[in-house]
Amino acid sequence: MVTQDYLNITDHLTIDNTKFSFYSLRKLQQQGHAISRLPFCIRVLLENAIRHFDDYVVSKDHVSTLLNWSPNPEEKEIPFMPTRVLMQDFTGVPAIVDIASLRSEMARKGKNLSRINPLIPVDLVVDHSVQVDYYGDNNAYGLNVDREYERNSERYRFLKWAQGAFDNFSVVPPGMGICHQVNLEYFSTCVAERNGVVFPDSLVGTDSHTPMVNGLGIVAYGVGGIEAEAAMLGQPHFFTVPEVVGLKLKGRLPVGSTASDLVLTITNLLRKTKVVGKFVEVFGEGLDSLSVPDRATIGNMSPEFGCTITYFPIDRKTLEYLEKTNRPARIVELTERYTKENLLWRENEDAITYSQVVELDLNSVEPSIAGPSRPQDKINLRQAKEAIHDILEKAYASKLKPVSGQTVSKWKGEGGNILPPTAKGIEHPGVHQARVTYQGETFDLKDGAVVIAAITSCTNTSNPDVMIGAGLLAQKALAHGLQTKPWVKTSLAPGSKVVTDYLLEADLLSKLEQLKFNVVGYGCTSCIGNSGPLPEPIADAIQEYDLMVGATLSSNRNFEARIHPLVKMNFLMSPLLVVAYAIVGRMDIDFYNEPLGKGKQGEDIYLKDVWPSEEEIHSVVNRVVRKEHFKKNYGEIFDGNERWAKLEAPQSKAYKWDAESTYVKEAPFFVDLPETPASIQPITQARVLLMLGDSITTDHISPAGSFTEKSPAGKYLLSRGVPASEFNSYGSRRGNDEVMIRGTFANVRIKNKLVSREGGYTVYLPTGEEMTVYDASVKYKETNTPLIVLAGKEYGSGSSRDWAAKGTFLLGIKAVIAESYERIHRSNLVGMGVLPLQFLEGESYTSLGLTGKEVYSIPDLREGIQPFQIISIQADSQDGTSPKVFKVLCRLDSKIEIDYYRNNGILQYMLRQLLIRN
Repeated sequence: MVTQDYLNITDHLTIDNTKFSFYSLRKLQQQGHAISRLPFCIRVLLENAIRHFDDYVVSKDHVSTLLNWSPNPEEKEIPFMPTRVLMQDFTGVPAIVDIASLRSEMARKGKNLSRINPLIPVDLVVDHSVQVDYYGDNNAYGLNVDREYERNSERYRFLKWAQGAFDNFSVVPPGMGICHQVNLEYFSTCVAERNGVVFPDSLVGTDSHTPMVNGLGIVAYGVGGIEAEAAMLGQPHFFTVPEVVGLKLKGRLPVGSTASDLVLTITNLLRKTKVVGKFVEVFGEGLDSLSVPDRATIGNMSPEFGCTITYFPIDRKTLEYLEKTNRPARIVELTERYTKENLLWRENEDAITYSQVVELDLNSVEPSIAGPSRPQDKINLRQAKEAIHDILEKAYASKLKPVSGQTVSKWKGEGGNILPPTAKGIEHPGVHQARVTYQGETFDLKDGAVVIAAITSCTNTSNPDVMIGAGLLAQKALAHGLQTKPWVKTSLAPGSKVVTDYLLEADLLSKLEQLKFNVVGYGCTSCIGNSGPLPEPIADAIQEYDLMVGATLSSNRNFEARIHPLVKMNFLMSPLLVVAYAIVGRMDIDFYNEPLGKGKQGEDIYLKDVWPSEEEIHSVVNRVVRKEHFKKNYGEIFDGNERWAKLEAPQSKAYKWDAESTYVKEAPFFVDLPETPASIQPITQARVLLMLGDSITTDHISPAGSFTEKSPAGKYLLSRGVPASEFNSYGSRRGNDEVMIRGTFANVRIKNKLVSREGGYTVYLPTGEEMTVYDASVKYKETNTPLIVLAGKEYGSGSSRDWAAKGTFLLGIKAVIAESYERIHRSNLVGMGVLPLQFLEGESYTSLGLTGKEVYSIPDLREGIQPFQIISIQADSQDGTSPKVFKVLCRLDSKIEIDYYRNNGILQYMLRQLLIRN
């Protein structure tokens, strides 16, 4: 802990005869600084800078920048040194592979291995690997866990090795919960203490939804695995001083609207407000009615708004939550005393100056869904049927070919249990259908059918109101004789075991199970793309007849091909609506005027007949959500099951890499790294590998889900003797660069404008030959041709996947030129030595007349380049016409980022620093 106090503001407080020191913002206020006008989140950043001040990494200028924060801040960089790091296994395994690889390089150079070690606490929660292979019965959980260990034991042994090899590193075993819910309910303490100094808890996490704990008044946000590794090794995270948008809430949620509906409303509102790269801070009297789980539900979706954090200052609701979740009484008292004394307690909101204020009346929030492929595309439930019909019409407008008077596309043939449809029963123009027999039932599967209904994701499973609400809705539906449709794959994946305990105590778990919402695992499952296979007859029908089917999810992500490659419409919603849609089995329903089904007496049963009242929900929540459940489950959080206990892991300090492994392989980035970096050089004679549109997500760049034998990754694994049944997912293979480079830009829905078909294809421009992106990159490498990517707006939105940047680098891509970037991916590109460039305002590759077939050079790229410099690019046409020369903004946003770029990446930079000091 740095103890230089050049501002002379150290103060003390005493709890239970223990004296704590802290850096007092109140003393700064007394010295004449206008602390009370600063947003609370800026106060946290200011305290962080003061506490870590050493006049080297953290300078007086950094402190002054925050002390004098203005609503329209200068583009200055500031350092942030988090209290801890949170990881999940998809990003955690490659991060630990990198750290282990750094140790291997230190060993090759004869240096001290212990220098490569986390300097702050790192908690890794294994939550992304469980897949829904089994569902709909009480054996599903155990069978899915068994299958999880069969697929992932090698990765889990590696993590157990890391837990023993590194200090400050803990692993929560599989089957215990989702990292963000565990973080909310257990790891986060609001206020931390080390060596007698008390300060705000803070963290960075290797997952976009780390801002969930903003709901507890904690500055926390997602970074790439690369940046998290740097934080682990003591490197501050630098970013530009943020604007802070104030979100002012008034009123209360109306009857029938849930926190899930609120977050979809806010997502839509703030995405339109354009908060990318900004902080959002919530205030106003409407906030008084929102519990910490409600606030956390909103904070979780920050990446979907595009902001860095959505901060909720600490108040009485925070303390109530800490007590309810069994935090030690000392922590609760310390949180209250410290925040009130240090101007971090929610009060005097009217004195705060924000960069912009956006207002929302909670009374205006309606039941909503969002989709079919972006979280911000909110649809009010009362307009959902019409919206679904519009989506279907748009999707099939070019495909409809009437046959014998039927308004259906030409059928491809008959076979198995699939029969051609008749015109009878077709309710909307252009609806395809297929006759399917599954588990003894025969039914018509149509466009708009719901084939996946998943109560999943930390977004909503951390909120007892909506989980109890779903259980009560299930109870009422059963009482009326309703049941889920046979073609719907149902699943319940709680974010912690606390959820099942309180559902069990309320006698609601059995009601969900009777509707086939059995517990399938304690992990992200469908939210991360681990929905598992659809039943074969259902999958065959979808493919044979080109059905456009849907998934309903209590999730935060619904990007193209993320949930399941055969499901083209994916909608986010509350757990209550997930159950309702599973009962009707289709998306194109007007819940306000059409029944869910027939009751026991043949009467129509509507959604309003099964929807629980606010009083019912709160009565049950107050009775069953008890401190004892948190105490029991988090008392055994690190134990794991018998299979975890029996896993044998190496005991060495340097990992012994297995050359035969297809899961864990030494990272290629640091092998025989020269101790001095080369100077920055121009990029010349580059070709375009991909020409992409707007809203390209990290799912498009680095998929997490399944892949086939025909994909480059599948062919590679087959060549290594791995059968297709053991491919697992891209996410689980992130510890092997050979798989991941072949999976980069391999999403089946990515649209490269250089080719006419969807998927990971491009044109090898020197010959005009069409091939996979990976195969083209290999051919370009043979001639040492540098590559670039052209893209539109919001490039790299979505999950904070380090492999989206690592794969880009390994393909030989030297630069990306986009209209705009999502924060984390831009930073990750720099962290891997890939140059992010930005078209000037109002310009694009379309407006500039670029075809993507030109040869590109960037002559201004050289030593002496400055942050945010405007540089020229020359695009030489191959038809002999004059070259196009245009300007772009170089998105190396700080001097430290220029250093990272010069070193080909942040970890290479850090390794060289350690080698110098060793």
